[in-house]
Amino acid sequence: MKKQNDIVRVHVWVQGRVQAVGFRAFVQQNALQIGVTGWVRNVGYDTVEAQAEGTKEQIEVFLQMIKRGPTISRVDESREEWEQATGEFKSFGMKSSR
Repeated sequence: MKKQNDIVRVHVWVQGRVQAVGFRAFVQQNALQIGVTGWVRNVGYDTVEAQAEGTKEQIEVFLQMIKRGPTISRVDESREEWEQATGEFKSFGMKSSR
């Protein structure tokens, strides 16, 4: 069992060709395999935003995955902010676009 203080949270934005390429589904599927909780959504026309919680190791794998994206996508830049984990997420899902 993971202890709450072992859990970290990251808020990440990726920009590029990340919409209409299955990016959110790719992130959700991989996040569930990695075992992190949180969400992903589209923002504007060229940005995807996500928040994820898990162990430091899980989040490092998550960040590598989201910065790579699916084969037909292209990530031009990314920004991440480390935040305090809250434990509020039960799974990893897609949120509606903002």
